[in-house]
Amino acid sequence: MLERRELFPHVIEMNHQARRRFGCSVYLIFDGAEWALVDIGYEDTVDEIVEMIRQMDFPLAGCKYLIASHADVDHIQGFHRAKQLLPEAKIVGHADAAHLLKTQDRLMTYAEIPAQNISIDLPEIKIDQVVKEGDQLKIGEKNLTVWHTPGHTHGQLAFRMEDLLFSGDNLFRDGCVGNIDAHHGSNIPDFIRSLERIRDSDVDWLLPSHGPVFRKDPKMVQITIDRLEQYKHMADFGTCAVDWPLLDQWEDELVSGVDPRDSV
Repeated sequence: MLERRELFPHVIEMNHQARRRFGCSVYLIFDGAEWALVDIGYEDTVDEIVEMIRQMDFPLAGCKYLIASHADVDHIQGFHRAKQLLPEAKIVGHADAAHLLKTQDRLMTYAEIPAQNISIDLPEIKIDQVVKEGDQLKIGEKNLTVWHTPGHTHGQLAFRMEDLLFSGDNLFRDGCVGNIDAHHGSNIPDFIRSLERIRDSDVDWLLPSHGPVFRKDPKMVQITIDRLEQYKHMADFGTCAVDWPLLDQWEDELVSGVDPRDSV
């Protein structure tokens, strides 16, 4: 029997439980005999994770949900194997995630990144229950409220339980955010709105999909928002940017006959 290392009442994070890093954060939320997982990571760690859960004296038949925060392969690849081990559990996700997994879109799920020679198996995964903003997922007497927080991907979800927010790839403890990439469906203005929502909420703790849990600091969130506001107007972010002010300035200088050597 394994001692349960709860981060918060009714919440165990499996990397924290194992005292080593499997991959993405995998949150086990439980109340009574019912439990659920938020994300699962890669397939090669699923058997070990499920065995740890069994050794913590959770009945495998009590798994109600396998919840996808979004459809990136590093979060969901293992759901194929998890469904085999936990056949009564429903795989839950956003409609956009359901579509990407149904069509096995390897680019949008980051299973295929040709420029980096990345090619990862994307098994067939079916979302059993599509959820949207405001929906409730009940685990025992606990409720997870669904937040749609697009930006990193359109289908990015976060889940609120009391003063905790399972925040996906929205924000990490160092102020970084999930990858911003047009080929991945990222949208910077949406990302900013999602972060503003998190900043202005009364949640106390953020439980991200990567890295350690941390207390929400509105000042830190604002610094991240300010950085993303800059990204909207920077060529660094290509088609994710909404404009590039330098080109407008250049056009004005061309029309007015400015000699660039005069500004040296």
